[in-house]
Amino acid sequence: MELALALTATQKGAILLAISGIAAPIAGYFFHLSAASWRSFGQGPFAIHSEVLPSPKGAPAPIDPAMQAAEVRQMLAAKAERQRQRGEQPLDVETEAERLLASAERPRGRDAIDAELRSEVRQLVVARNERRMREGRQPLDVEAETEKQLADFIGSS
Repeated sequence: MELALALTATQKGAILLAISGIAAPIAGYFFHLSAASWRSFGQGPFAIHSEVLPSPKGAPAPIDPAMQAAEVRQMLAAKAERQRQRGEQPLDVETEAERLLASAERPRGRDAIDAELRSEVRQLVVARNERRMREGRQPLDVEAETEKQLADFIGSS
């Protein structure tokens, strides 16, 4: 202890600089060497993210309407039974099944876009093009922009 007390402030500063000038770069070098092992930390054969999930390819497989109808009726029958057990008025399984199956047959996506909606979107694109030309900018391709707007609309619903 006497040695540390006998040093002047300049000598203590020189020792501190020597330690930080030598020890810090050495520690940094060893941290750099261990970085590869840290990158692999949490990986390996049992890691969750290493599982390869199958990606959907193409259109989904067609649904058998008879199987779909049977499953819908089965779920509705279970729902009606739970309502009956609670003392509520059970729903009519056949009527509800017909309603749900009819709504499933309605077109969705691109098939649901009728000519009137397409015409309205096209009018908006034409108006936007006129405004762009007044501002001195290049006009957009009307048909491509109409399809893009309809695709955005379908994706947001």
